[in-house]
Amino acid sequence: MSSPSTTPPTRVDDPLARERSHLAESRAALRAMREDAESLDISDVTANWVNAQILERQIGERIKALADLSHTPLFFGRLDYLHAPGAETAEGAEGERFYIGRRHVHDHDGDPMVIDWRAPVSQPFYRASKKNPMDIGLRRRFGYTGGDLTAYEDEHLSDPAEAAATSKLLQQEIERPRVGPMRDIVATIQPEQDEIVRAGLGGTVCVQGGPGTGKTAVGLHRVAYLLYAHRDRLARTGTLVIGPNRSFLHYIEQVLPALGELAVQQATVDDLVSGNAEVRGTDDAAAAVIKGDARMAEVLRRAVYSHVTMPTEPVVVVRGSRRWRVPAYELEVIVRELLDRNIRYGAAREALPQRIAHAVLVQMERSGEAPDDRVQDAVARNAAVKAAVKQVWPPVDPAKLVLRLLTDADFLAVHADGVLTEDEQKKILWPKPVRSVKSAKWAPADAVLIDEANDLVQRTHSLGHVVLDEAQDLSPMQYRAVGRRCTTGSATVLGDLAQGTTPWATRSWDEALAHLGKPDGVIEELTAGFRVPTDVITYASRLLPHIAPGLTPVASVRENPGFFDVRPVSDTTQVVAACEELLRNEGSTGLIAADARVPALAEALTAAGIGYLAPGEETTRETRLTLVPASLAKGLEYDYVVLDEPQAVVDGEPDERTGLRRLYVALTRAVSGLIVTHAAALPRELG
Repeated sequence: MSSPSTTPPTRVDDPLARERSHLAESRAALRAMREDAESLDISDVTANWVNAQILERQIGERIKALADLSHTPLFFGRLDYLHAPGAETAEGAEGERFYIGRRHVHDHDGDPMVIDWRAPVSQPFYRASKKNPMDIGLRRRFGYTGGDLTAYEDEHLSDPAEAAATSKLLQQEIERPRVGPMRDIVATIQPEQDEIVRAGLGGTVCVQGGPGTGKTAVGLHRVAYLLYAHRDRLARTGTLVIGPNRSFLHYIEQVLPALGELAVQQATVDDLVSGNAEVRGTDDAAAAVIKGDARMAEVLRRAVYSHVTMPTEPVVVVRGSRRWRVPAYELEVIVRELLDRNIRYGAAREALPQRIAHAVLVQMERSGEAPDDRVQDAVARNAAVKAAVKQVWPPVDPAKLVLRLLTDADFLAVHADGVLTEDEQKKILWPKPVRSVKSAKWAPADAVLIDEANDLVQRTHSLGHVVLDEAQDLSPMQYRAVGRRCTTGSATVLGDLAQGTTPWATRSWDEALAHLGKPDGVIEELTAGFRVPTDVITYASRLLPHIAPGLTPVASVRENPGFFDVRPVSDTTQVVAACEELLRNEGSTGLIAADARVPALAEALTAAGIGYLAPGEETTRETRLTLVPASLAKGLEYDYVVLDEPQAVVDGEPDERTGLRRLYVALTRAVSGLIVTHAAALPRELG
């Protein structure tokens, strides 16, 4: 591999000058594509105002997708094929050159100037090697400063005389300082990551990845790839990215737009179920664990269907001078058949009047009449039929049902018999009666229960693909809530068992996939660390035997070992001094502390005249320090981190294992350097 070339262009035939020229021409072509989209006149091609609105929105999205982001490289690599891709024989098949970038760009003749990284011809950029060159003669990587192309680096993959070597530009891109929101990794995707990214739409993939292995980026890039490969289908069915909190979603929200994808929804699990109840209360850990247990699904199912009662009276339908009688035993057969079909409560309730009407029509036909569908519909709307349906299969309000389960001990006991113990039932019962659904102080776990009950009554809308990040923190009932959103689609599940910081944290991915309704999902493990420096991840990995025995420790592939120090301190001024020291470096700095210590540290920073941000707020050149409560650190990353008082992080959780997992998360947020400050003794698990 040749070393990166950064020589300023002095000759017309200088390779760097030619590449810069191609970049300028590609940017001009992209501007032309955008201008063409802006100039489209749809006045003569739409049949009505609805079509016009839809087409206008689609054109608007196209214009946004064609935006040229000045500080985002339009292309980052080049592939020189030995032969034309797809040629059946090598004879007479001249090689082709492709520039690989974030989106497709073509000239005025329609010839490609930049190929989308998701296209099949781009795949060798990520997977070709000296052992398997994939018909690539030259792979060129480009280095940028801002939006300016300043370097390139070549690999002659089919040349046996050139030894394989580590890409300096690749290392520089991986280690580039983090300022602002999360960025895409499209220029640095590794072969094992690319396999996951390009996995088919039909299957669910679960990615176990330790800190810094790029699992979040892989999940987002998989969405972008699926939208490229199955755009029409996913445009109809929709895609959704689910994150642990709003700060996390704000941090990642620019990744997909940078890749030209604007239509992906983002939400937390709480957002998904927020329409069911206004959450104003909290549960203690014991109650939340029980409410989140998958056994609650059976309790709810029993409670919902307990409203169905077998008919004891016949239905008599009067039409004109005739009376048609459906006896109680025949009605019971109809009801039992609907129950046996295991369809939604609401769907069965809607089907019941039609089934009763059909029984009446059979009698009419036997008597010589010839009723049609209109007659059946009229019978189904008959007052006697409506009254029977209301009596046998009454409507169920999911929120009222859950409220009754949580406030009526006898009702809960009947439906939890053999499912929950008496002690478990007592733990989830509310101590005081509640007058109404609106006055109830619902906890987050209650909203999930109402969502389950809702689905028992009426099927939840399913999307084409769902990405679930930080999945290890979900309860079984939360997995079921997410699974309902992709029953007819697929999912990408991302997480790290070692970072589970809830009392109900996932114990195994097989179990999680079963609760999600995707038991056949494929589990992949990422163990190569691209974010966390070697010394930092080695120190943090001391906790693994205590928090996730059996997990493979992350092995950092970074050449820069990073900066790492553990410092005893006496007060917060020394913690502030550590922040000031790290702020002298380029990039972002995070001060992570136990939630209870955040107010004191905020006061100390203010007294020292140091501005700081809250998690999720975008860093700027002027303000590069973020004060992060440990409970919100998951999924975030900073160039440098000061971790304040590790034992306080552990003590801030309800149990030691959860506390040590929270500490593991906090220890692994740094990209370039970490200072651990402590006045109290360090946790013994850190050695």
